[in-house]
Amino acid sequence: MNLEVDKSDLHRMRAVERPSVPLGPGQARLRVDAFGLTSNNITYAVYGEAMRYWACFPAPEEGTGWGRVPVWGFGEVVESSTPGVAESTRVYGYFPMADEVVVQPGRIDGGGFSDLTAARGAVPAVYSRYSFVESDPVYDADREAQQMLLWPLMVTSFVVDDFLGDHDLFGAATAVISSASAKTAIAAAFLLAERDGVEVVGLTSGANLGFVAGLGCYDTTVTYDDVDSLAAGDACFIDIAGRRDVTRRVHAHFGDHLRYSMVVGDTHWDNQADRSEPLTGPRPVFLFAPDQIAKRRRDWGRDGFERTVAAAWNRFVPWTDQWLTIRHAAGADEVEAVYHSLLDGRIDPGVGDVCTLAGTVGRSRPTDER
Repeated sequence: MNLEVDKSDLHRMRAVERPSVPLGPGQARLRVDAFGLTSNNITYAVYGEAMRYWACFPAPEEGTGWGRVPVWGFGEVVESSTPGVAESTRVYGYFPMADEVVVQPGRIDGGGFSDLTAARGAVPAVYSRYSFVESDPVYDADREAQQMLLWPLMVTSFVVDDFLGDHDLFGAATAVISSASAKTAIAAAFLLAERDGVEVVGLTSGANLGFVAGLGCYDTTVTYDDVDSLAAGDACFIDIAGRRDVTRRVHAHFGDHLRYSMVVGDTHWDNQADRSEPLTGPRPVFLFAPDQIAKRRRDWGRDGFERTVAAAWNRFVPWTDQWLTIRHAAGADEVEAVYHSLLDGRIDPGVGDVCTLAGTVGRSRPTDER
């Protein structure tokens, strides 16, 4: 079973049964047990062409306009013709929304392997790596759901915090984060709040104001309509919402005191406000997380980078028990419903959706619980 999306109209999705193909030499078949669906996956679809996300798992029929949205989850090797990748090995990594995927394992070591399938060369190596759970430093069998939902976002959030810290927040003492209820924003706020002397401001909708204010990781929380109520002073803007009207409002309010404007996501991907007038202040710059990851791997070594991120994760994930509810979706209809709710912005910020097309919901949590 595969769920595929019309790349020209993200609201069109189809479920396609595709027969399993025989393995060639040096390949492995992974059963996709479960995966998380968040607004991050909508970002993958929106930027699918520009950032080559569609290229990771192309639909078999070239030129049809259908694509597979990548997701993060857990799988199991059910068939292998590759030495060093044994059947029954459980892995964490990047999958299509499907019940299985065939990979070409390479660069195998004690921690996992990379998929050397030609299509995966279109994106940075981080998107082609599969971790063996038995040696994954962040793996906890009781927290598989959190890892599926939050780990990819946490890495982005870590990079947001680390990039800004690496530049001393460009001389600012305030970090303003839009779409403050989004999980990427929450993790970034959690990490930024650990820094001395940094005020973290969350921008959100009126509907989510109470939730965001109750998290405790924001010093100040205001609605998008109340940006002008914020204190003047040097600030950095971390744009996760992608709302052009909010970006314009933030830039106009802070003016030359806006020291840096970072574009991280596009949770309000369909907001297309007028772009004819130039923005006040700095030009927004898209944060491409793999660039900062590559820098830190050079600075700290791969093991040093992974230890640092794992330490941040281990501080963050127990705190999520206070506000995150895990919800499960099984089968094409339920998974498609989750996808459409995310695409249309009908999101409960305190809920995380774990999905499966393989007839099982994984090992995380058997029922909805906080």
